Amino acid sequence: MQKAKRLPAIEKIIAEENISSHEMLLKKLKAKGINCTQATLSRDLRQLGAGRVSDGKGGYKYTMPESSNSTLSVSNRLQVLPVVCDIVDAKGLLVIRTLPGNANNAAIYIDNSSRYEIAGTIAGDDTILVIPRDGITNHQVHTCLELILPGLHEKIKGK
Repeated sequence: MQKAKRLPAIEKIIAEENISSHEMLLKKLKAKGINCTQATLSRDLRQLGAGRVSDGKGGYKYTMPESSNSTLSVSNRLQVLPVVCDIVDAKGLLVIRTLPGNANNAAIYIDNSSRYEIAGTIAGDDTILVIPRDGITNHQVHTCLELILPGLHEKIKGK
């Protein structure tokens, strides 16, 4: 199963259900047709920033990190996604083209997602330069962008 599909499934399961262990999460993923090893799941949880917190009943449950800014809401995703026109790989960097006047807001949205893979962005009027951290491939950044803006790559392909 591709990581780009597995990570959003993990995020959704954790957000919607009370998951207390890797085993429980693996079973939920398997029920959705997603098979992975416990080692892969551990890496995915670390990449997503998921952690275990008290469930208030003497046990623990997995949670996703809360952004300090509310820019990651579904309504904001819906506002950012339509303004993205194209994504181009450029020697280890990514260039995102947006509608004129929209690059800054989209870049802020990407930066506020606080994803490890992305060191930062630089925005102009209609262009965003996405700078990955050392050791992160463009493929990993594309996967990360798909997590931040689900449906992004389908929108770009469907132009």
